Amino acid sequence: MCIHDHIPKPTENLTEDKHIHDQEHSLWNRRSFIQALGLAGAGSMVLANSAISASKASPLSIALSESENDNILVIIRLKGGNDGLNTIVPVYDYGTYANLRPTIKHQQSDLLNLNADFAIPNYMSSLESVWGDGNMKVIHGVGYPEQNLSHFRSSDIWASTDDINFEPTGWWGRYFEDLYPDYIINPPDIPPAVQIGSLGNLIFDGVESNYAFSVANPAQLANIAANGALHDVINIPDCVYGDKLLFMRATTNTTFTYADVIHDAYLAANNDVSYADEELANQLAIIARLIKGGLGTKVYMVTLGGFDTHANQIEDHRTLLEDLSNSIKNFYDDLDATGMQDNVLAMTISEFGRRPYENGSNGTDHGAASPVMLFGRGLNGSGFVGVHPDLNVWDGNDNLIPTTDFRNVYSSVLTDWFCLDPSVVNTILLNQNYDTLDLGLNCQALSTSDFSDVSTLSHVAVYQNNRTYIELQMPVTAHVDIKLYDILGREIGTLKNEVLFQGRHTIDVRAAINTRLSYGQYIYRISLGGQFYSKSILIK
Repeated sequence: MCIHDHIPKPTENLTEDKHIHDQEHSLWNRRSFIQALGLAGAGSMVLANSAISASKASPLSIALSESENDNILVIIRLKGGNDGLNTIVPVYDYGTYANLRPTIKHQQSDLLNLNADFAIPNYMSSLESVWGDGNMKVIHGVGYPEQNLSHFRSSDIWASTDDINFEPTGWWGRYFEDLYPDYIINPPDIPPAVQIGSLGNLIFDGVESNYAFSVANPAQLANIAANGALHDVINIPDCVYGDKLLFMRATTNTTFTYADVIHDAYLAANNDVSYADEELANQLAIIARLIKGGLGTKVYMVTLGGFDTHANQIEDHRTLLEDLSNSIKNFYDDLDATGMQDNVLAMTISEFGRRPYENGSNGTDHGAASPVMLFGRGLNGSGFVGVHPDLNVWDGNDNLIPTTDFRNVYSSVLTDWFCLDPSVVNTILLNQNYDTLDLGLNCQALSTSDFSDVSTLSHVAVYQNNRTYIELQMPVTAHVDIKLYDILGREIGTLKNEVLFQGRHTIDVRAAINTRLSYGQYIYRISLGGQFYSKSILIK
């Protein structure tokens, strides 16, 4: 922690920073490309000219979709690192703000005051009425300790909630794998989560992966709903190319579990307001139709990219914030037309903020703390939460010091919006205790018995010496039935059907099945005490 009274020279470490920045984007884009191909458990389709993906059977979302709570969360990802100081302007210390940003600052005459201390630029005027109607809250200085300035890594931290280890699962894809461990065999009827954009983000990933589907346009979506498949697997050329094409098409076709229900919900409703033809507007227009069409999904994530404003920030940031503010206003007006706005909470997230001072390219570089904005009637009044970072006190990387941990925000939404028991929330957040913020959310109590009865059965696939094993850690002595299925869900045979004592047990899959197995992927399913547990496994 240090206090600065100067602005670093714009040329300091400029070449090195640009090299690191380019490398970072190369890594980020490569992972997004791989996931777009469906090779890392994610995919996309296009609905009304917007790319969209639906996660299949994220266990936490399954539990929420079956709860008595009708509340919905829409996560708005501001991809690239939003500049918080030019979004929520600290007019209480306008002199310091203006001195740090002589070129890109907002003029005081161009600001709309939300209260005596904070303002928004006048081109975000659509939010003025949202604020005035009591449907907006701003959480100051959101971030985490020792901010990682990599887009890729920091996005993963916000998705996984783990800023120390490289946790491969997301906060929406993690805990309820224990509660609903049979999701591979028995997925729900509706998509637990719908995601537009954000390829490469692991927020809905569980241990097994995040199942998704991909189509190219609405016409293909209609074809899937009518015929159950996207690609023709009959008229394939008889050659090596044809073999590869058949494999790719057949693999892709297996991912469209939820295309028909999404299509039906989309056609069952219309937009009652006119949205602009902008990136976020198009996405929220789709989400509004899915909600109004009765899809039943609990969690949505939309993405607005372009917030990596190293240069030309004045124009680029304005375009993005205009889209954000206008789209939020239209989205809630659209829901209001059918009386559904009370149960929809929207929340912005961004992997980091920007530095307090401008750079030499009329922009700002990667920073730390930034505000989170929440929208919806469920907030029960507009206001500010937390303490704004001191503009004069920076960390060792010249960044504002966060005053609110982003996991406090998650904890508050899970506890006070989805009404989850605190012990469940702690598990979702990797067994760490976080504070609950006063966001004005009033939880309508529901039974948490379904969320707390989690078995301690542990099971994992182990591969040694070209053999495949299943290791069980039995919590009690009990009868266990374990069956093996192929990837299409057809039963192959029984691996174990007997009483096992408490403790550790190892099953050699090939030896136990007593039939010839080809190399490849299979699924095993454990039945124990009326509960089912399933996981994919590779037979070597």
